[in-house]
Amino acid sequence: MKNIRIAGSGPAGMTAAINLARAGYAVTVYEKHRDSGQRFHGDIQGLENWSVAGDIVEQLEEMGLAINFHCQPFSELKVTNGERDWHFSCKKPAFYLVKRGDIPGSLDQGLKHQAEAAGVTIRYTTQLAAKRADIVATGPRPHHIFAIARGIAFTTTMADQAHGLVNDDAAFKGYSYLLVSGGYGCMCTVLFDRFGEINRCQAATEALFRERLDLDIRDPRPVGGLGSFAASPVYCRERRLRVGEAAGLQDLLWGFGMRSAITSGYLAARSIIDHTDYEAAAHGFFDRRLQASLVNRYLWERFGRDNYARLMDRIAAAPDALEFLHSFHNLNLLQRLLHPLARRFVGRRYPGLLA
Repeated sequence: MKNIRIAGSGPAGMTAAINLARAGYAVTVYEKHRDSGQRFHGDIQGLENWSVAGDIVEQLEEMGLAINFHCQPFSELKVTNGERDWHFSCKKPAFYLVKRGDIPGSLDQGLKHQAEAAGVTIRYTTQLAAKRADIVATGPRPHHIFAIARGIAFTTTMADQAHGLVNDDAAFKGYSYLLVSGGYGCMCTVLFDRFGEINRCQAATEALFRERLDLDIRDPRPVGGLGSFAASPVYCRERRLRVGEAAGLQDLLWGFGMRSAITSGYLAARSIIDHTDYEAAAHGFFDRRLQASLVNRYLWERFGRDNYARLMDRIAAAPDALEFLHSFHNLNLLQRLLHPLARRFVGRRYPGLLA
């Protein structure tokens, strides 16, 4: 029975740990915080359902994960840019809302309980150096930060709903969102530049949502996070497998990275169990999606000068919004043609991401 050491107890690290422990390995996870999920503070995030064919909940179960955490499907999303509104209604769930953090019902706590039940040893307040780990799952890489999010989580009597806001005054080159699920809400701003303006943008976001919605915000508390992306991900270094954002995996368009993180943890575990090449499997699964993501960021910024109305119109005009998004997350022909141009653009706009 081989001992496996994993640095980091996020979704990528825990997915790997759960699968390895169930296959008979002795697994120890090292986490620098006091508990799983303390990078977050009770946010609500979307587990997207468009980048990969098939439903994400079914695929989580195929990857050995039980749904023992809050996971509510949403097939409708309302988006505004402050001047125009769009209502997207999909044939299947567009995303599942999950809670993040060390709070009851969160994805992080759910995976923690599954890991403990599988026999994983978790050592909290213990930081393991990457050079001593078998799997590195330590989250965002500081030199590849491309976005920051800040907002509030709160309790509410509002009905379940999901709203997006695309407006450069409220979220420069990014977006804001208001999500409510089961009496629990989250309102955040995500910036892709001008990070110093986050407080002003957060205030502008709340003002715009208050103009359109009857907000009921109780017991608010601050939440936030970072996102990192690498155009040339590092899946293996000195025989140590890297997963999630530690490898550079993220969505450069909107920052929906949980599905990639979980999948990378699963692929890393299977490579150890089956004695296969994780690096080859990760390149095969992720590289075209990362290239598509880079092109999507270029299109978002190049054609978003009208507060993204043209882009929203294009998505709204598609017969099936999810199929449209799926095409644009898997390197379609147009994206292949645009990739060299987009790479040059991102290299100038976000030089650290190509390093």
